[in-house]
Amino acid sequence: MAATWCLRWGLSRAGARLLPPPARCPRRALHKQVDDTEFKSIYSLDKVYPESRGLETAWRLPVSQEWQDGEGVSVLLPVCTFCHGIIHFVCVFFFRTDRLTVSYCRSSGPGGQNVNKVNSKAEVRFHLASADWIAEPVRQRIAITHKNKINRSGELILTSESSRYQFRNLADCLQKIRDMIADASQTPKEPSKEDTKLQRIRIENMNRERLRQKRIHSAIKTNRRADVD
Repeated sequence: MAATWCLRWGLSRAGARLLPPPARCPRRALHKQVDDTEFKSIYSLDKVYPESRGLETAWRLPVSQEWQDGEGVSVLLPVCTFCHGIIHFVCVFFFRTDRLTVSYCRSSGPGGQNVNKVNSKAEVRFHLASADWIAEPVRQRIAITHKNKINRSGELILTSESSRYQFRNLADCLQKIRDMIADASQTPKEPSKEDTKLQRIRIENMNRERLRQKRIHSAIKTNRRADVD
């Protein structure tokens, strides 16, 4: 027992001698180490979207030989995730964060000092026509579907103030961009003959019911009139 204790004591003393001597001023040494580095939050765009930095194009891959001029079409990249025992297939893509203009301002609505003093509302905008990281057919569908969010300069503007945290609102705006591109990339399916027939029957039934309600209302108004001899 005594031999084991002596062996442990000797190893601890030897390890202590091998360690480098402590700095006289740890704070000064720490500042010296971080002088040449730039601090970035864990929620910065470079860390949240590391694959989007330095990419020439994003979410745009050539898939056929029909594009003779080197252009590509937007495609979804399926990613398999496992959560709570269920396998989810999520379509993700990467885009150029340096092409986006991000700004912050005060959030609207009642709140107090946090709302009145903190720029928590996020606004993300980019020029849609010159966004070469999005395929041309997708840009055309976005311009038609979301024309109310495009200003006179042709910039697509997205805002978010759902959270009191700035980085969450920024993430919400970026997610809105993904959803827009994903919806615009899906080609509309042609309805079958059965679906077309059901749609026509629904429209006819709606018109028939509307006319019946109008006749009932007209009869009620007619019965209220006083007969004048």
